[in-house]
Amino acid sequence: MGSFSIWHWLIVLLIVVMVFGTKKLKNIGSDLGGAVKGFKDGIKDGQVDATDPAANSSNPAAGQVTNNAAADKSTIDVEAKHKS
Repeated sequence: MGSFSIWHWLIVLLIVVMVFGTKKLKNIGSDLGGAVKGFKDGIKDGQVDATDPAANSSNPAAGQVTNNAAADKSTIDVEAKHKS
């Protein structure tokens, strides 16, 4: 009574397919697979960056925000009126 037989799982699978449809289940499966692959690639890149001394040089990684005043001349300081 505590475990399900193969027939129970087949009935559950049939109900899920009837509710969601095969196209929706295929899209969910591919999205889930892509998310898992992206997560694994991110973990692998994070481990490579942490162990690679060349990656930790003075150049920031792509997409990383830096505090460079020369590059930020087009930004507006919203706290300027409070500065003396």
